[in-house]
Amino acid sequence: MRRRIDVYSDQVIEHFKNPRNMGKPKEFNGVGKVGNPVCLLPETKLHLNGHLRSIRDVEVGDRVLSHRGDYSSVKAKSWREYHGKVLVLKNKLGKVALTPEHLVLAIHVPKRRKFFDYNAKKELTPAWYHAEDLEKRDIVLYPIPFMEQDIAHVALSVGKPRYDSKSKDLPAEVPLDEDFLRLAGYYLSEGGICERPCKTFLSFTFNIGEREYVNDVVSIVKKEFGIDAKTKDIPARKTTQVYVYSARLARLFKELFGKGAAKKRIPHGFMLLPPKKQKALLKGLWRGDGHMNLTRSNPRAGYASVSQELVQQIKLLLLRQRIVPSIYVEHAKEVKGVKHKTAYRIHVGDMDSLRRLASIMGTSFKYEKKEKTHSWFDEDYFYTPLACVESIEYDGEVENLEVDDSHSFATDSFCVHNCGDVMYLYINVRDNKIVDIGFETMGCAAAIATSSMITEMAKGKTLEEAEGITRADVSKALMGLPPIKEHCSNLAADALQEAIKDYKKKQGIE
Repeated sequence: MRRRIDVYSDQVIEHFKNPRNMGKPKEFNGVGKVGNPVCLLPETKLHLNGHLRSIRDVEVGDRVLSHRGDYSSVKAKSWREYHGKVLVLKNKLGKVALTPEHLVLAIHVPKRRKFFDYNAKKELTPAWYHAEDLEKRDIVLYPIPFMEQDIAHVALSVGKPRYDSKSKDLPAEVPLDEDFLRLAGYYLSEGGICERPCKTFLSFTFNIGEREYVNDVVSIVKKEFGIDAKTKDIPARKTTQVYVYSARLARLFKELFGKGAAKKRIPHGFMLLPPKKQKALLKGLWRGDGHMNLTRSNPRAGYASVSQELVQQIKLLLLRQRIVPSIYVEHAKEVKGVKHKTAYRIHVGDMDSLRRLASIMGTSFKYEKKEKTHSWFDEDYFYTPLACVESIEYDGEVENLEVDDSHSFATDSFCVHNCGDVMYLYINVRDNKIVDIGFETMGCAAAIATSSMITEMAKGKTLEEAEGITRADVSKALMGLPPIKEHCSNLAADALQEAIKDYKKKQGIE
């Protein structure tokens, strides 16, 4: 059972539905404004249900991967011009640039020797921290997608164009079993489509020594589709080609998995298959563009593709298997006159992860040396340290989303809160007492509820009494807030203090 960290109390719901003192009072002599819109750079990548997109290309109604591991709907988008400091947070999964106030789901690790050990770190409670409060070696969380939907069969409902007089009829459907998933993995890594009138077919390219994989493709194609694939060795290129002469099958694979190395992708339905079933897909993928070297002193495995979306999808598949991936980008370059496209690489060096991957590949792996644990999993999250926090100056557009229900979304590296709450608190003070108070808040349910509660707590109190109201007091009065929303009580308490400061400044009170 997955734990929820965003359940509201009855008191929060009551103050959200029936807020007290909302709006400006008729008279006020102190104003407190707190909060800032928080944003990411436009090119930041997000996981949608079916695509990897830059935040600039996300649309209202799209569903994004949330901090809970499910997909939540985008209610609204916002953007603004920003001039100033942004922080670049980097970990094993990548790096993301964001405004300093943006909230990140993380663990702040105390600088005591005890917490050098990951068992001590595991006892710490995750919370939402402003990016500017995070440092190298603090732990950030990434959600493990938990939604499962098994698919028993794949429909082969591909039309037959008039000019296609050669394609053999295909069965109406085939089982979505280990064989089909392994074949899908082979295609995503090594497959291609020749698409011309009267000559459209599917092909696979293997190293000439990978006869086992060649035979596997031939066998699966015959078993699943009743087609006799052809093979051809090309010694000059040290490759073996497998040709599947079926225009209808070629069009099916193009529809499901994309055409061209940079546009390959895994269908969203396959991403939701039970993790046990997804092992066959990983096996085919790794046999194609992956490698494993388990005999060297520092064993490792890797995978490479020019499709950023495919590599990011494989990352999610690996996380579901509790395999720790590291993602690298190898930018386009020219070597000895040969141009190489930008490549996206996955590295697996964690020994427990290598054992799990070796098991999927049907390979035994033993490693006796003890290694230090830096990253780990629980039922819901992947925990990994920040490798670097950098500050850079930025001048340009920044963007954010408003996400329904979860109020969060996962970048390609960690989870961020979507909340850029802005709260205005107005007080009317007479004879050192707050006789009237009101608020205007742009924010989520918790922001509205805490704004409402702070007005009730402060109204009728002296300035000294109101100054004594703490962030914890607001949260306690609402019977607690979920960890994802504790910052909202901070905003409310801070807004009251700012309003009192504003009043005193206007009155010339030290």
